[in-house]
Amino acid sequence: MIAVDTFGSPSDPAVLLIGGVGASMDWWEPEFCALLTGRYVIRYDHRDTGASPSSPPGAPDYTGSDLEEDPVRVLDSLGVRAAHVVGVSMGGALAQLMTLNHPDRVLSLTAISTSGAAGDADLPGMTPSLAAAYAELAEPDWTSDDEVVAYLVEAQRLTAATPYDAEEIRSIARIAVARTSNHESSQKNHHAAPGGTDSWRHRLGEISVPTLVMHGDVDPMFQLPHGEALAREIPNARLVVLPNTGHEFPRRNWDLVAKEILEFTGGAAAGPRNPA
Repeated sequence: MIAVDTFGSPSDPAVLLIGGVGASMDWWEPEFCALLTGRYVIRYDHRDTGASPSSPPGAPDYTGSDLEEDPVRVLDSLGVRAAHVVGVSMGGALAQLMTLNHPDRVLSLTAISTSGAAGDADLPGMTPSLAAAYAELAEPDWTSDDEVVAYLVEAQRLTAATPYDAEEIRSIARIAVARTSNHESSQKNHHAAPGGTDSWRHRLGEISVPTLVMHGDVDPMFQLPHGEALAREIPNARLVVLPNTGHEFPRRNWDLVAKEILEFTGGAAAGPRNPA
């Protein structure tokens, strides 16, 4: 059973938050969720993170297709017919696929720090400096909570803009690590899951729900042209460039992101007050 947490009233329009690879719901901090006033905010633990089921490291008992379908399963578990879907990084990819494969379940799409065309030759890959830094990043002792927290802090430092608030990330990592039963699985199994959708860029023109793309101006993982391509290739999408932002979701951006999401989900696309 996928672990789910909610904020606000089920009678309000639903906003489903989908996290990045290896991320539990804890990376959508309660204080950020509270900024989305007047919305029924839903966050969940991906498989192998937090309180969701865990598999042995390198041997997930699920597929990439399961990860793609989990957001719909989360809505079903809550009796929510449709939601405004917000995804960051891998979560942004899952949000795009949910919109394409289950358009009746999506009221609007917000894609943050993500891509619809990772690996395509006309878009840049990760920066050489990030690739080199990843190659030098040593694995921790996965049985040591302290080492895993330190590893997560350093891994996120590599993709963040400066100044980097290590204490902010450390505080979240401690919560996430304390809630996760197998740290190695949480960081490896999403990458190891077989199957799933390899490419969907050719389908972006099918997206008909209102779409907001938010992307950091100095993202070294998915460089800004990825966000620009999404906004260009999804009909009527709008791009918001996040200033001095890497591949990250820092507190300094919360007010801007929450304001954009509230305005974006508060108009004609707001959806039913009773989502059941």
